[in-house]
Formats: sequence, C-alpha cells, structure tokens
Amino acid sequence: MLNLSQVQDKYIKDKYIKGKLKEGKRMVSANNKLKAVTVMIRASQAVQEVLKKNIALHGLNQTEFAVLELLYHKGDQPIQIIGKKILISSGSITYVIDKLEQKNYAIRKACPSDRRVTFAAITSSGKAFMDEHFPQHEAKIDEIFEQLSDEDINDTIELLKRIGLHAATL
Repeated sequence: MLNLSQVQDKYIKDKYIKGKLKEGKRMVSANNKLKAVTVMIRASQAVQEVLKKNIALHGLNQTEFAVLELLYHKGDQPIQIIGKKILISSGSITYVIDKLEQKNYAIRKACPSDRRVTFAAITSSGKAFMDEHFPQHEAKIDEIFEQLSDEDINDTIELLKRIGLHAATL
C-alpha cells in the first residue's frame, strides 16, 4: 500500500489526500462514499416504488404481498418467524395476517406439537392469486434489471451483501 510519507511529489500527495490516487488507482473519497449511500437509497426507493405500484394493481400492499410470497414459495410458516424473514414487527405481522385472512389468501393453523406456535398457511385462493400475479411481479423485476448484464447483477449482489454484512457489525 502507498505510504503517504514516502510520496515526495506534491501534486501526487495532494491528489492522494483528496482521494484521487491510491497506488496508481483512483481512491474513493469520503464524498464518493456519501454519494454511494445516497445512490443506494435512491435506487432502493425507486425500485420499491415501481414494485409497490405494480403490487397495488392487484389489491395488496407490499407487506401483504411479501408475506403471501413467502407462504407461496416456502409453505406454512410460524407467524413469529415471518416477521423476522420479511423484517416487520410482530404487531404488524398479526395485522397483515388478519388482512390476508379477510381476503381469504391465508389462514392460521395451530401447531400440533406446540400449542404456543401458530402457523400461517396460504389458502387455495391465495395460491391461485400468486399463480396468476407472481409471474407479472417477476416480469416487472426483470424490466427493472433489463439494462444490466448477468455479471453486473451478480457484482451488485456481491457488493451489496458485503456492505450490508459489514454495516451489520458496526
């Protein structure tokens, strides 16, 4: 790694300090890190807004759709675990399951081996709803990412995982 005390050329030293060079490569400045955070947040908001509008066309909100999608792909789930999997509070998950029950898309089922545990399960109506609408949801996601190559998408996943995992340790 380039040691700043070894750098004699004032121009190079100034560029290094300003975040322009690092061992012959561009170094990321604090401003670029702030910009990266802003870009990530704005991109996330834009993607969420597109998906929110698409999901709303089918009479659900994002949280209802996320729970239904989880049940559709993973089967019956303990209600206490659903909130952790889709990152919502236990009070909110109760409300969401209530709404899905009212729409006849999900039901609660008692756990036969532990009376303290209640499962949420997708109903046949919920499955039919997802059979019809999930492909449209996937198509919208494909549309969002259509400008990126598979390599770009894989790189993005890897970078965001690294950022998220590191941030979780702070």
